[in-house]
Amino acid sequence: MNRGVGPWLVGLGALLVVLGLLAWTGLLSWFGRLPGDIRIVRENVHVYVPITSMIIVSLVVSLVLWLFNR
Repeated sequence: MNRGVGPWLVGLGALLVVLGLLAWTGLLSWFGRLPGDIRIVRENVHVYVPITSMIIVSLVVSLVLWLFNR
């Protein structure tokens, strides 16, 4: 593996730790409950389609990858 990859992996790991801590503390509880996310809850059926949440994730990932490619 290339030596330049190491710092990127450490940074990615640190970002995952921060996101995990935010989710654990409940600061990301709003994510997945946005307008446009579809929830259908019946007696025997639970259907969840996170349309808006996944659009936001897609935009953020696209922006980050675009910034890295510059």
